[in-house]
Amino acid sequence: MSISDLLSPITGTSGAISLRHPENWMQGRTLYGGASALIAYTQAIRAYPDLPPLRAAQIGFVAPLGEELELHAEIVRQGRNVTQLRSEILCGGRTALTSFWLFGEGRDANAIHASEPPVDFPSPPEESEEVMAGRGPSFIRNNFEIRRAQDMSGPGKPVVRRWAKLTGAEGLDPISSLVLIGDVLPPGAMRAMQRQGPISSINWSFNLLDTQPTTRDGWWLSENASQHADQGYSSERLRLWNSEGKQVLDGLQSVAIFG
Repeated sequence: MSISDLLSPITGTSGAISLRHPENWMQGRTLYGGASALIAYTQAIRAYPDLPPLRAAQIGFVAPLGEELELHAEIVRQGRNVTQLRSEILCGGRTALTSFWLFGEGRDANAIHASEPPVDFPSPPEESEEVMAGRGPSFIRNNFEIRRAQDMSGPGKPVVRRWAKLTGAEGLDPISSLVLIGDVLPPGAMRAMQRQGPISSINWSFNLLDTQPTTRDGWWLSENASQHADQGYSSERLRLWNSEGKQVLDGLQSVAIFG
C-alpha cells in the first residue's frame, strides 16, 4: 500500500477518520513516527491549502497511534509572511500527537550561509550495500529501501548514517516526502547501548533548508547522531542531504532508551 492510500481518508475537516491498512506503517504497537507526523501535516495543508512554504515543525509523540484517529488543525497566528498552525491527533479521545507547523513566505536574503556537506560523503546508493532487507519493523520492510552509507557497523561512535528511499512514493509532494523520511533511522545512541532494549521517539523538531528539495531517483542521505545519552534518554541530531550532498533538513530529537 502506498503512502497516498494511507493519507487518502484525510480531508482537512476536523473529526474522526479510519486509516487504510495501517499495519504496513507500524513500528511496534504504534504508527511509525514519520507517518504520524505526515498525517498531522497533511491535515494542516488540506485544511488550509493556501499556506506559504513549510519552514519548520515541532512534533510531540504523546501516545501510540492506531487505525482510528481524530484529527484537528487550527491557525494560531497568521501574519504578513508567517503562518503558525497547530495540528493534533487524538486516539480514544486523548491526545496522541501534538504538532506545531511554521509556514513562511521567502524574503530577500540578508544573510547567506550554505550548510556544509557531511564529512566523508559516502559512495552513491547504487554502489552501496542494501541493509534491512526483509528485516526490521513493518514500516521499513513494506515502504523503504535502506543502503549502507558508512563503513562502521556494530558498537562505536553513536552515529547511524544510511541512504534511504521511499518505495510507492507516487503522488507525494517533495516536502511531504521529507516529513515522512526524516525520522526513518534508529537513534545514533543505538551504537552506544550496553545491551539490547526498546527505544522510543519522544519528540522531533526540524527546520527545512530547501522549500523545493530534489534528489536523484528518490535517494536521501539520512543521519542520526547522539549528542548526549544518559539516564535513559538520548539527545539526537537528525539530518537529511540529497544525492549531491546538499543538506535539506536539520532536526533535533529526544529518544527514550529502555532496557
